Amino acid sequence: MWARGESRLAVMEKDVTQDYLSLREQTQSRDRSLRDKVMTLEEACDFVADGEHVSLGGSTASRTPFAMVWALIRARKKNLSFSRSIVSTEGDLIFASGVGNHILTSWFSQGIVWGVSRVMRHFTENRLARFEEWSHMSIGLRFRAGAMGVPFMPMRSMMGSDVAGQLDNLEEMTCPFTGEKILLVPALNPDVALIHVQRCDPFGNAQLDGLTFMDIDMAMAANRVIITTERIISNDQIRRRPDQTRIPFFTVDAVVEAPYGCAPHECFGVYEPLFSHMDYYAELTRKEPMEGVQAYLDEYYYAPENWTEYLNLIGLEKLLDAARRGRSIYDD
Repeated sequence: MWARGESRLAVMEKDVTQDYLSLREQTQSRDRSLRDKVMTLEEACDFVADGEHVSLGGSTASRTPFAMVWALIRARKKNLSFSRSIVSTEGDLIFASGVGNHILTSWFSQGIVWGVSRVMRHFTENRLARFEEWSHMSIGLRFRAGAMGVPFMPMRSMMGSDVAGQLDNLEEMTCPFTGEKILLVPALNPDVALIHVQRCDPFGNAQLDGLTFMDIDMAMAANRVIITTERIISNDQIRRRPDQTRIPFFTVDAVVEAPYGCAPHECFGVYEPLFSHMDYYAELTRKEPMEGVQAYLDEYYYAPENWTEYLNLIGLEKLLDAARRGRSIYDD
């Protein structure tokens, strides 16, 4: 409880401020040197401890860091919480594998054409895992607050909505300048952020093409950042296009070269989604969601010895077709 005359908001701010002082100390103590951070998927898993909060870059079927999710599932991590702007198939696999039991997002489905996730419904309706729903804007503002190092962010969106009514950690306040009511959302500071990019140098200077979604704020808000990339290029090449470097090296802890690291999802300008494979997964989980997702995990996650074997299972012809379609945006 709080002292008489002290508002709940004041107590919340005090507690969060104390947490932010600790977070600031952790941030200041990080090694920010310009050093080689290249490692394997398996080595990068050591940056994620059981029970931690992991955020995923990209959105829906765009730049999903599947290679790193694949590695975490194979490493048998446990009790992780995940956050992402919009969750797709990776959410099914997180719940079904047991690697995570809590997902914070604004939407949870493989995609509109496939309907609501049956795997998600099984886990949430049977209280086997938690699906915590926020509005899309509120998640973005929570990452923005985390990146800025402030404990909360004011907003108008979601006020009076059914979504807000399902959440406990929200507060309203009266704006001291206008006298209007506004909603406060708490900062989101993940322990680890997993982000896939088109190019990165060995130090962690990451370049993004296309929509950046919430990735830049996510990288600044997280305590640790693992970058998977389609290809590692030299720092000299990075410096030739400095305007494309969206995530700077001093936020990054690990760099992993993972070609087709979003498959079966897309990586803008490199490859499009592998729709036939996504159709296959949807059909596999349509009638018997749990049996279907487990069969998928067994075949594509637990059976391959490495990421290359995973890609071989998806199929070279499908990957080349996705790459042809992905590169077509640059054709004259």
